[in-house]
Amino acid sequence: MTIAIGKAIQEGRNLVEPEAYELLEAYGVSVPRHRVVNSAEQAEVASAELGYPVVAKIVSPDVLHKTELGGVLLNLNDAAAVRAAYRQIVERSRQARAALRGVLISRMAPPGIEVIAGLTQDAQFGPVVMFGLGGIFVEVYRDVSFRLIPLTELDAAAMIREIKASPVLQGVRGGRPADLKALADLLLTVSRMAVENPEIAEMDLNPIIVYEEGLSVVDARVLLHHKTAPA
Repeated sequence: MTIAIGKAIQEGRNLVEPEAYELLEAYGVSVPRHRVVNSAEQAEVASAELGYPVVAKIVSPDVLHKTELGGVLLNLNDAAAVRAAYRQIVERSRQARAALRGVLISRMAPPGIEVIAGLTQDAQFGPVVMFGLGGIFVEVYRDVSFRLIPLTELDAAAMIREIKASPVLQGVRGGRPADLKALADLLLTVSRMAVENPEIAEMDLNPIIVYEEGLSVVDARVLLHHKTAPA
């Protein structure tokens, strides 16, 4: 159990995104450069250090779906936009009565192919790794594959091949192929995280932007198992 997971369980909450990033980085997974700030002035300084354009996200254990709350503001290109975004997120958290633990400022990732990976719980078999088409349409198209943990290298490769969008990853119609080895390694890492941290109930890495070389997990959500008090 990591320190962040232990602290979150003790406080009866899930990981906030900076903690999820920290967990991923501990396992060698690439995430965007980022800072957590607590004022509009800090947001401006962080953005200048990271380099524009940036994205601003709400950091709150009370908000599972940041986009639905309006807690994700993209393509901020200057200090004025960053300051306005910070104030907007603070106001939206106040309206939602969500405990605010800062605003996450991160460098916008270059465009690439968006996929999703994660961990979910099957009612019969327990933890399973999931992989599929990413972005906001994942719940519409349901182009996903599943495997029980622990994954093998053969499992990871098969999961990538099984989705209908697999030809896109391989570079159809002149498109550049995605880094399939990096994808397979990520799926194996998700499996290893689940095995080594059984406190993780669900993990949602969406989107993951895949390039010809490497990938970046742009958004991460990690839910934890919490023991219920005896009646």
